[in-house]
Amino acid sequence: MGETETKHDPGRIEAYIAAIEGEAKREDANTIVALLGEVTGLKPRKWGTSIIGWGSYHYVYASGREGDWARIGFSSRKASLSLYLMDGFGEHGALLARLGKHKVGKSCLYIKRLSDVDVEVLKALMVRSLAAMRVRYPEDGEPRAELASKKKTAAKKKTAAKSR
Repeated sequence: MGETETKHDPGRIEAYIAAIEGEAKREDANTIVALLGEVTGLKPRKWGTSIIGWGSYHYVYASGREGDWARIGFSSRKASLSLYLMDGFGEHGALLARLGKHKVGKSCLYIKRLSDVDVEVLKALMVRSLAAMRVRYPEDGEPRAELASKKKTAAKKKTAAKSR
């Protein structure tokens, strides 16, 4: 697998959106990009050839595989507009019930067009997803579980040193 491109070049994002087929889909993409910019307060960057992401976090799987990814993202696919809500949907059932016509994957929210959903509910999902990601992966980039584990290890070492 090749290296992910993570460039902050706004021209690349504009070119990506301009290449989306269908005026309505391009308008929806521009609206989503503006919403995500407003919600995150961050500048977007391209992740690979077809994903626009805001923020980043470093993940480490139990297998040892690790990498960096966007905290929240968007892509216009042929069949739908895809939003990447990296915390998943376990805690968002009530909002999803009010959203409107959509489908979900593990971390992907699929909508055909913005007119199918309540944009204010979509915005609330974005806000909640980002908040959950900040808890799980604080802005310093370390997963909360790893921080807790490091604190326990440090505390054990301190206790062991005192008892000697």
